[in-house]
Amino acid sequence: MYRRELPCNRERGVALIVTLVMLAAVLLLAATAAGMALMGEKAARAERDRHVALQSAEDALMDAERDIEQAGTARAALLAAPTDFVPGCGTGAALGLCAAVEAGAPPPWQAVDLADDGAGVALGRFTGAAMQTGEGALPMRRPRYIIERRPYHRPGEEAGTAPRFYYRVTAIGFGNREGVHVVLQSAWRRPGD
Repeated sequence: MYRRELPCNRERGVALIVTLVMLAAVLLLAATAAGMALMGEKAARAERDRHVALQSAEDALMDAERDIEQAGTARAALLAAPTDFVPGCGTGAALGLCAAVEAGAPPPWQAVDLADDGAGVALGRFTGAAMQTGEGALPMRRPRYIIERRPYHRPGEEAGTAPRFYYRVTAIGFGNREGVHVVLQSAWRRPGD
C-alpha cells in the first residue's frame, strides 16, 4: 500500500489572531454605538425637562397677566398704587410686587431668589388657576413670578409729563427633575395706558 505524507502545517494560529482582532473591532464598534445611544437618550431627556420648565414658566407669565388684568379686587388696587411695590417684593397681598431699585443695584429679578418657595407668587395664588405637579412629565412644583411697575413715556411725549406705567413680569418654571428651570420675562401694559 502506498502511503502519502501530508505537508507540514505552517499556519501556526494566524486565523485565530485575525479572528480575535476582528472580534475586538466589532466589540469596540458596539460599545461606541451603545455609548452614543445613551448620550442621545440623555440629551432627549434633558430637552424634555427643559421644555416642561419652559411651558411652566409660560403658564406663570399668563397667570401674572391675569393677575394684572383683574379689576375690582384688592390686588388690582395694589397693582395701581406705586407705594405698594416694595424692595424685597412684598408679603401678604402685596407678595411679588417689586419696587424699582437704585441706580447700580441689581434689578429685582436678579436680587430675588425665584426658586425659593417664599419668594414670588406661586401660580394661582391670586387668580385661582390650578396646575398639577410632581408626577410623570409634569413640573416638580408650581412656577412663580414677580411683577415690577416701570415708568415709560410714549414717543413724542415730553419728559416733564407724568409717566405712564407698564409691568415687567419675571417668571420661573421648573422641570420634572431638580435643578431644571427656565426664567422668562415679559412686559405687560394695561390697555389704554
